[in-house]
Amino acid sequence: MTIRDSITTARKSGPTALPDGVNFFEFSFAVDDPVFAGHFPGRPILPGIFQLEIVRMAAEWLQNRPLAVTEIVKTKFQRPILPGEILKLNLKLTEADGVISVRANFICGGQAAGEAILNLS
Repeated sequence: MTIRDSITTARKSGPTALPDGVNFFEFSFAVDDPVFAGHFPGRPILPGIFQLEIVRMAAEWLQNRPLAVTEIVKTKFQRPILPGEILKLNLKLTEADGVISVRANFICGGQAAGEAILNLS
């Protein structure tokens, strides 16, 4: 299973347009998803690189075209995301001079789980 397959399978809803240009998605990775293999033995958590790839793929779904990360402006991982948890993603895109800036906020169990700002093209 590829990263793309894993994220697509985990996607439960979205995009749902919210006020102020924010789009909402929900994901849940199964306990047996290969993403957790080896990360970490006995205490599986969703790797940070997967969280960034979720942001990129969600932006692709909104733009209906392939996008590549050109810059990771900011990342902050605030709490582990565990297998089976509902991961809520709020995503806002802005575009200027051919660059799409994506601001993402992750929420799990009512708590901030992380945030990221990526530039894509």
